[in-house]
Amino acid sequence: MTQDSVEQAKEESRKWREEQGTMQTRIGEYIEDQVLEPVKSATAVIQIAPGMNPDVVKLLNEVMIIKEYADKRIITGQEEDKNATNDLVLMRNLADKIEDKRKEYTVPLNTHLGNINSAFKLLSEPLAQAIKITREKATAYRVEQERRQREQEEINRKRMEAAEAEMKLKGELTESVNLIEVEEAPKHTRAELGTSGLMDVWKYEVTDFASLPDEYKVVDTAMLNSIAKKHHDLKQIPGVRFYNERTLQTRER
Repeated sequence: MTQDSVEQAKEESRKWREEQGTMQTRIGEYIEDQVLEPVKSATAVIQIAPGMNPDVVKLLNEVMIIKEYADKRIITGQEEDKNATNDLVLMRNLADKIEDKRKEYTVPLNTHLGNINSAFKLLSEPLAQAIKITREKATAYRVEQERRQREQEEINRKRMEAAEAEMKLKGELTESVNLIEVEEAPKHTRAELGTSGLMDVWKYEVTDFASLPDEYKVVDTAMLNSIAKKHHDLKQIPGVRFYNERTLQTRER
């Protein structure tokens, strides 16, 4: 980096810092107008402690009675099968009532939570981007420093090899070995507020799925279920058995 580019970078940094007051004012005004005002005017009716609600307690009692009856139920004839069908319809309706009651608690709560998350997302997303950009630039700088060090060390190694080869051939050096100065890349950067340094983070990339050992291959459950529903047992896939599991379905008349 030339001296002119360094000075330009410093000047841009100075201007950026001077603009912080204006930026903070704009951000504050935006949050006040677009985030806080709607939240102030919104009223979230949130219920808590469903176990204290008499309607919920009543539903619980009904469910426990139904569960006890289901445990004792015996179906040996057509009439008992009809009764079971009617009960299934009633239990499905009761399940819908329970779900509606659950939503009375969760929908306002989730709506309020969504508003809170949206408000803070306006703050967290740009900050996360700034962290990512700064981290990438610092990483690129340090990786380049390490590359330069390796390159300088390699130049010196080759020069030493050439000198050793000449010594073996002639028994003396015609000229001294001119090693370059190695600029050692710092392992850590220590600043006023903290310390940072590069860290190895090993990851993986599958280059040949067919060569993977079987224990590392994961079954695509969603796709196989889709094939079973669409093709039944007509489409053959090696290593897979498609079968029909009869399931009782009840519809309200």
